Amino acid sequence: MRITVVEHEAEAGLGFFAGWLAGAGARCETARPYLGEPVPETPADGLVVLGGAASSWDDEGYPWLPATRDLIRRGVRDGVPTLGLCLGAQLMTLACGGRVERGGNGLEVGLCPVLPLPAAATDPLFRHVPGVPGGAAPAAVQYHRDAMTVLPAGAVPLVTGHAYPNQAYRLGESAWALQFHPEATPEIFVSWTADGADPLTAAGYHVDELNAQVKLAAEELARTWRPLAEAFAGVVADRRKNL
Repeated sequence: MRITVVEHEAEAGLGFFAGWLAGAGARCETARPYLGEPVPETPADGLVVLGGAASSWDDEGYPWLPATRDLIRRGVRDGVPTLGLCLGAQLMTLACGGRVERGGNGLEVGLCPVLPLPAAATDPLFRHVPGVPGGAAPAAVQYHRDAMTVLPAGAVPLVTGHAYPNQAYRLGESAWALQFHPEATPEIFVSWTADGADPLTAAGYHVDELNAQVKLAAEELARTWRPLAEAFAGVVADRRKNL
């Protein structure tokens, strides 16, 4: 079982998902276009597109984004299980006819609750997240300035939030876009806040507090989001078996 992964920067890797997907029997094949590696023309058995500092429309600054959007569009069209995380979710939104803009409520960062919508209780991924079928609001790592403001036609909203309403949706039977970062370990998050310490401080955030909250929640984050990663691997395995 092979999963194509598109990584946009070294500081935004698979994190928790590396071990969780491997433990579920998946071999991740990572393309790193920021190092000059090509974006694959077609995905393997599954596709994961990770986050990064880019805006999803900044093709001039990040010239591999058009190829990444094409890859996502092809995966969604062909029914390849696809998971977009933060920037990956925004790229899916643009690739499939939605809209992404600079967020009107500013930066959303740190440990934040995400609020499941009714459809999450029966979703192939989110129904496995502890508490979601009962309406509990799990904590997730956030770090984004841009927002998915119009979802693609046919998208099923799954999760909302206080700062930005479109936090997760499903498109078709096997494509998911998540605005938040279920893959982010505390170490990854600390690297992000170190890179953005001055802008965060200027915006009124206390970097040490943000880092401490995420570190304290490490076990909770793993308990919460590991079942989602494993469920995604299960969707990939089922499709591969049925081809």
